[in-house]
Amino acid sequence: MREANMENNDAADRDLDPEARAHEAAMREIADTADTPAGSHQKDLGGLSTGIMMEHFVADVGSTPVTATDSRSAEGAPVSLWRDAWRQLRKKPTFIIAALLIVLVIVVALFPQLFWTENPSAAATQCLLENSNGKASAGHPMGFTAQGCDVYSRVIAGTRASLMVGLFTTIGVVVIGGIIGALAGYFGGWIDGVLARLGDVFFALPLILGALVVMQLPFFKAHRGVWTLVVVLVLFGWPQIARIMRGAVVEVRNADYVVSARSLGVSSLGILMRHIIPNAMAPVIVIATISLGTFIVAESTLSYLGIGLPPGMMSWGNDISDAKDAFRSNPMPVFWPGLALSLTVLSFIMLGDALRDALDPKARKK
Repeated sequence: MREANMENNDAADRDLDPEARAHEAAMREIADTADTPAGSHQKDLGGLSTGIMMEHFVADVGSTPVTATDSRSAEGAPVSLWRDAWRQLRKKPTFIIAALLIVLVIVVALFPQLFWTENPSAAATQCLLENSNGKASAGHPMGFTAQGCDVYSRVIAGTRASLMVGLFTTIGVVVIGGIIGALAGYFGGWIDGVLARLGDVFFALPLILGALVVMQLPFFKAHRGVWTLVVVLVLFGWPQIARIMRGAVVEVRNADYVVSARSLGVSSLGILMRHIIPNAMAPVIVIATISLGTFIVAESTLSYLGIGLPPGMMSWGNDISDAKDAFRSNPMPVFWPGLALSLTVLSFIMLGDALRDALDPKARKK
């Protein structure tokens, strides 16, 4: 009976066309594979061994529930650039030391009466020649100048003028340079060309040399003061910030979120203010922090040369300039304001370096 069925099947196979026979052979192969136990096995096609070892792995549904697969760890939640930078900064000793020094300088500049032993501007405590080149004593820990002025009180009082020049100059160069760099980097074309050449003109002039020339002009010479010096330093200090901002804007102007905002119809001004500038400010803040110390040094240099702040205004540069003639006989009046200047500038440089390492992803990877 079985032989008869096989003969009938063979006869039926011969009656089928080639496509039907191929389909029938494939169905038989699938049936044979399904009957084979799970694991590795070897298939025989048409009497020829394929030599392919096939393994079947079936996951245990009970061991990997759907809730565990779809869950997301809270530790992997995305954080902002500034929050990530703060996590990096608070672990750096250089940042902590620099921040403490800067806070101390700011407090001294805002509330000098909390630190000085006597008001150096008061008529009753004016410089007395009887104290000329006096040594350190009670209430006068840094001694006296050749004019009989208390060095400690003058260093405390001079903090405000020096810090004001550095702070407001930095704000000015960030605003002006940031706007020019953002416009040049975003629009490109002839706007970029014109603004870039304008920046090259000012960038070619050194900061101190340019300030020396401008401060000798009659108008600036007759109106010497904090704000005059700030204007002059901003005039020659903005090109560096503009270059940094332009490069940062060029890097992010074709980002996906900018393209999406543009496709949604957001204006160019809106894209610049909401998306591009906030994401391009990190390198600008780093350079501005370091430049703040540079502008404080610039004020002290110009005041030392006699063309910065007026002689009657107390600042570290003026104090160093007044005490330079008696440096050989009494170097302390030069040393103490110079030390205050050095520590302040060093603290801003250390802060800028810490910010650069925290805001630069490549530096963190290293």
